[in-house]
Amino acid sequence: MSTALNGEYHGKAAPLFWLGVRTAMLTAVTLGIYRFWAKTRIRRHIWSSVAADGDAFEYTGTGLEKFLGFLAAIVILALYLGAVQMVLFYFGLSLFGTAETQAQAFLQFGALSITSIAVLPLIFFAQYRARRYQMGRTRWRGVRFGVLPGAWGYVWRAMAHWAVTILSLGLLWPRMTFCLEKYKVDRSWYGDAPFHQGGRWQELYPAMKHLFIGAGLIVLSVIFGFAEVYVMAGLWGALGVVWALVGILSYRVNSFAYLARHLTLGDGRIGFDAAPETWAILWQIVGGSLLVSFGTGLAFAILGLIPAALAFMEVISLRVLIVPTVLAYLLAMAISSALYLTCVAQPVLRHVTARCRLTGAEALGDVRQRGADGDTDAEGFADALDIGGAF
Repeated sequence: MSTALNGEYHGKAAPLFWLGVRTAMLTAVTLGIYRFWAKTRIRRHIWSSVAADGDAFEYTGTGLEKFLGFLAAIVILALYLGAVQMVLFYFGLSLFGTAETQAQAFLQFGALSITSIAVLPLIFFAQYRARRYQMGRTRWRGVRFGVLPGAWGYVWRAMAHWAVTILSLGLLWPRMTFCLEKYKVDRSWYGDAPFHQGGRWQELYPAMKHLFIGAGLIVLSVIFGFAEVYVMAGLWGALGVVWALVGILSYRVNSFAYLARHLTLGDGRIGFDAAPETWAILWQIVGGSLLVSFGTGLAFAILGLIPAALAFMEVISLRVLIVPTVLAYLLAMAISSALYLTCVAQPVLRHVTARCRLTGAEALGDVRQRGADGDTDAEGFADALDIGGAF
């Protein structure tokens, strides 16, 4: 008989909130240097709150290795982008300077476009390497996860799939989602047991239902626009945009669930299941965002009024209040980021974790430890390009 383990999330709001405030303040007063240690501390807290059968995950990354990886990535990025600018300059293109004619503005726009395209491979490279680092620094029941090298293989696949998806006006988005996820999953391990992504990309199309509805409403608004019925065009257009935005969330939630249901580990005896609900997540995002906005506004109002009141009553001079005012502003920003963690990120993670399940758990006893992955850049490129994600 197959044994199933349900996902559990044990994190509380108050500890995460105060951790978020402390790490955000330390990041601010160190001019951003502490952010590598801040992200590490938050990840350790989040990872230790996620469990299955009472066994919590463990994050073993360090802030120092992230900081050193960032420094190395900055040097490489500077050399790479410098080489790109030299090539552009050779052909008479430049990002800098004032465009005095329309032709110069066009050339400057072309230089900006070429530079942006040149950065794309690095973004995909950073995404794969970040995944490899995070999994390599994650353990469950004392067994570490891992990902095989393959960042450049992911880069050209991602570039090709994005190009095809754009040329198809988004109709082949499911193909890109499935193929890129399969590439990453099939190179991932838990101990000496490999993951395998099953399923078919065509079966992701039902997850795009609300996206298609939103697109249809937008097309309808365009038709009303051509017919000069502008009120109807505006109404249907606004509804279509909102529906499409919800459709993007619905697609991400349902494609995640489909891929999880077709994910296996080892020889296939260990499987997974996921059933997150789009509307529950949407409510948590919208409701949580409103709480964050209210809390942020209240924090700025209170922390901003105190120095203003002291100055108005001439208790303290304006010059003396400069430092406390700056600290009050930084504290309000720290409260805002901590509120996002506790009111948006954590509730969504709690919902998704609780709706996930591992089947065939009796086969986990056959999994053994494997050697640690080497040659990781500790998310240096992801941090340098600011694509490291919420955690």
